[in-house]
Parts: sequence; structure tokens; C-alpha cells
Amino acid sequence: MELKSAHACFGGAQRYYQHDSREIGLPMKFSVYLPPKAVMGEKVPALLYLAGLTCTEETFMTKAGAQRLAAVLNIALVAPDTSPRGANAPGEADSWDFGVGAGFYLDAQQAPWERHWRMESYLTDELIPLLARHLPIDTQRLGIFGHSMGGHGALTLALRHPGLFKSLSAFAPIANPMNCPWGQKAFAGYLGGTLETHQAVWAQHDASALMEAQAKPPYPAGILVDQGLADKFLHEKQLLPEALEAACDKLGQPLTLRRHAGYDHGYYFIQSFIDDHLRWHAQQLLG
Repeated sequence: MELKSAHACFGGAQRYYQHDSREIGLPMKFSVYLPPKAVMGEKVPALLYLAGLTCTEETFMTKAGAQRLAAVLNIALVAPDTSPRGANAPGEADSWDFGVGAGFYLDAQQAPWERHWRMESYLTDELIPLLARHLPIDTQRLGIFGHSMGGHGALTLALRHPGLFKSLSAFAPIANPMNCPWGQKAFAGYLGGTLETHQAVWAQHDASALMEAQAKPPYPAGILVDQGLADKFLHEKQLLPEALEAACDKLGQPLTLRRHAGYDHGYYFIQSFIDDHLRWHAQQLLG
């Protein structure tokens, strides 16, 4: 694990790392904000943030404005890259919503993607243990959240790996990817088939379908989702929060889905509500 850069920030440290990934088979980058107590060597809880399409490990740390409150709460922030880079897979950079910058936080099953596009295994089996070994982060007190494609990733990973994440939230998530153009393109490419032929496989990576399949509410303390009503992708039927809302209602899973007039899909929206999300997670991670 190589430290690429470090910056003092609100009494803590903003750091950028690179390491050779076993799961991905390529170098991977991630960023970490360590609050003051962590810099002094005390283990602290952490939030894993998953970014959206075209983003990198830098996007959240430079645009969200999360470090100020994270320093006060003494919660670490971790943001991985959004896909493998440098694989030179055919067509990997042909589209902004598939391939590079668009890993969808799953393990691909189709050639040529299955070799390197293993973001789910990378995060759950490699990155989290790496954090526990090398940084003052208590991975037994780990929350997850994300934006757009990363909101999809946060919801699905939390539902697919019970007990790994103690708290969950999302900003404008792709909540029902089986039924939206972004998700159908990604699932067809990474998982194969169509909704008609591979529905059971696709459903394993769809937050609304996964929620419907739960035997009991997986997050009794609740899930927080914020959605801007001026979000063009909401109106283009890419996000479909109503599907997640219906699935949670049916199961009895507490969901706080806040709809905000005037807010779009970008980081000004995230900046406006990031403190609410940090406090939401802190309440559950810090007791």
C-alpha cells in the first residue's frame, strides 16, 4: 500500500493511496480522511463512500465538504475508485456509463469484463480487510453510503453482505437498475442476457429486488435516502426511488426518503445534505 499524498485537514489527514489489488489484478486507488483521533492512533469508525458514474477516488473528498463534520464526529471517510483502470479491455472507454468509471460495484460474469471488473469482491474481501490491517479504522463499526451508481452500490452491498455494514444511506441512488437504461446496459454487459432471460441473476444486484427478497427488515434503525426533485435523471426514469420505497413499505423496512424541491443530481445537492448523512451514520456507529 503506497501513500501517494497527504494533506492536513481540520486537525486530521486527507490521504490518497494506491495498492496492487489481488481481486482486480491491477493497481487500485482509494482515498481516506482520518479525523484527529485517528491521526493520534486511536481506532475510529468509518464510512465507505461509493461514487457515481465517471467519478474517481478524489471526487467525494474534493467536492462533498464532508471532512469538517467528520473531524468533529471523529469518523473516518473512505472512497475507492469506481472501476479498474488500465485493463485495456476492448471498448472499455467507449461509453461514459459503462466500462472505465462505471464498475457498478459488482463482479462481472461476462468476457472481457470478468477478469478485472470485480468491484464487489474488491471492496468486501480486499479493501475493507486492508483498511483494518494498515489504518486506525475499526471495521466492526463501518457504515456505507454513496451517490447515483454508488448509491446503488451502497444499497446492494449492504443487502448482499448482512452484518458487514452497520448503517446505510444514499444520495439519488439507481434504486431499481433492472428497470432503467443505465442498469440494463450495465447488467447486459457485465452479467449477460436481458431482463427477460436473466432476471434472477440481475435481481441479485438490484436494491429494490433484493429488499423484496428479505425475510425481515435488515436495517431496523432505518435507511436514509435523499433525492432532488430537479434531478434530470429522476425524470428520465434512471433512478426509480419509488421502487425502493414500495419494497421497503412491503417488508416493513424503515426508510426515510426525502424529496427536495429545486435540487439536481450534482455535488451541490450532496454538499447541502452531507451533514445529515454523517450524523445519521454517527448515531448508529457511535451509539
